[in-house]
Amino acid sequence: MLAIAFPAIDPVALQIGPLALRWYALAYIAGIVGGWWLARRLCALVPVAASREQVDDLVTWVTLGIILGGRLGYVLFYRPGYYVTAPWEALYLWHGGMSFHGGMLGVVTALILFGRRQRLEPFVLADRVVCVVPIGLFLGRLANFANGELWGRVSDVPWAMVFPTGGPEPRHPSQLYQAVLEGVCLFVVLQVLVRMPAVRARPGLLSGVFLAGYGLARLVGELFRQPDAHLGFLVGGATMGQLLSLPMIAAGAWLILRARSRPALA
Repeated sequence: MLAIAFPAIDPVALQIGPLALRWYALAYIAGIVGGWWLARRLCALVPVAASREQVDDLVTWVTLGIILGGRLGYVLFYRPGYYVTAPWEALYLWHGGMSFHGGMLGVVTALILFGRRQRLEPFVLADRVVCVVPIGLFLGRLANFANGELWGRVSDVPWAMVFPTGGPEPRHPSQLYQAVLEGVCLFVVLQVLVRMPAVRARPGLLSGVFLAGYGLARLVGELFRQPDAHLGFLVGGATMGQLLSLPMIAAGAWLILRARSRPALA
């Protein structure tokens, strides 16, 4: 089968002596910085979700939520059996292994705790934060592609690629599909909606759109992605990513209906 050669991308973006900055770490840093920059502007929209100083403080909470939740989610959702036998390796962040769904739960926890501490309206704050999340999702998927990991299923499409660790068969560059769906498309939808006063006046609506939108994007993206070798296909041929996305879609739909059924903010 014809296939496009995978570009020779060094997983290390920058190295100074023994210190190496990998694309994946750079994606996290750029995503957090870009999200912080945009969140400061979105939180200032009426109704005001938080002051710029509060957004600055929130970054630390969200970063901890991403890292701790993402790692814990990976351990619990994807490799529980392995870490039961070697629980100390759950702390080995440099070995890789992060879960978006776990990171999302970590961020939700951070938002709830921070909102209570600062006496902020939780859904108004969450509605602005979710609008910047696709920045990190987009950069993270690009980093997956640069690392040649999380590749897609075997395919004969003209743009299929032979990945260094994916065997000799050409495969879907599913990381790029997911970057477009979870990153670009979701970002555009949320940026359009957040600038509508009528949408911002209904707390929880944007949060619901994000949850349902990400869940649907992940369901579609997983149709082209090769499931983790140690998990394979699960119930009804679904992947773990798809099963974890179903509750997100349900929660998102509930938040949308809840927001639309309640009086709008004055």
